[in-house]
Amino acid sequence: MNQLEQLKQFTTVVADTGDFQSIQAYTPRDATTNPSLILKAVQKDEYKPLLEKAVRDHPNASTAEIIDRLLIAFGVEILQTIPGRVSTEVDARLSFDTQGTVAKGRDLIALYSNAGIARERVLIKIASTWEGIRAAAILEKEGIRCNMTLLFSLAQAIACAEAGAQLISPFVGRIYDWYKKSTGIDYKGAEDPGVQSVRRIYNYYRKFGYKTEVMGASFRNTSQILELAGCDLLTISPDLLQKLADSDTPVERKLSAEAAPSTNIVHMSLNEEAFRFMMNEDAMATEKLAEGIRAFCVDSGKLKQMISALR
Repeated sequence: MNQLEQLKQFTTVVADTGDFQSIQAYTPRDATTNPSLILKAVQKDEYKPLLEKAVRDHPNASTAEIIDRLLIAFGVEILQTIPGRVSTEVDARLSFDTQGTVAKGRDLIALYSNAGIARERVLIKIASTWEGIRAAAILEKEGIRCNMTLLFSLAQAIACAEAGAQLISPFVGRIYDWYKKSTGIDYKGAEDPGVQSVRRIYNYYRKFGYKTEVMGASFRNTSQILELAGCDLLTISPDLLQKLADSDTPVERKLSAEAAPSTNIVHMSLNEEAFRFMMNEDAMATEKLAEGIRAFCVDSGKLKQMISALR
């Protein structure tokens, strides 16, 4: 049994891609997308027709509306390949706009509904800003499930859980990147700061009975993935899925709900002031959150340029 098959015994494997062919090859349960992955996909010849169709079918729509249609088109195609859920991202420009995020989440779910997709099969991805977390609290009460992304800290994780978010996506690799650049240390295995962050969040959730799912994301190598075997979900890029499939080395479970109560973690309840102070004290989380929002905005802008060129 290869490492990917072994991992699936402990953890739900999610494909981190907009490439349908990759998704079919690795049989994940769920799939995640974001503006960067969609941009990468539509630059391939096999996926350009989806972009061209979105433009052609909606000649009077704004560029932003066409992007939404494109996101839904990818989501619908992906859902024909997987048994579970697809994550579709809200425009990163709404990261500090609670009501705008709520409206966009409702719009995306309505578009999926019009395409015959039940809301239970969709997660709306929202940046884990204070405003985004407040939007998730509203959407979750309406039965619209949320995937809180660009998450780098325990403060964000606690606020998301208290808001009742369905799922969080802590970014292992980007945390590792920051600490490696800051210290010059190439962290390995359990010493990896990104791995440690997700372990701490997972144990906090399980110790204190939160229902929010933890989905480790943004991996740089298979070691990071294997150190989190047992996490609720892990979203993995096609190249790392292939590396796992190519290895037969035994996989050991590293996280479990049964072990969490014995961990030395103190319960915290965060209001806005406490959240913002904890984020301010965490230079890595503050910098990576801002950087991630900027990067998604840039890639959304490139998608808009591609759409404009087709009109």
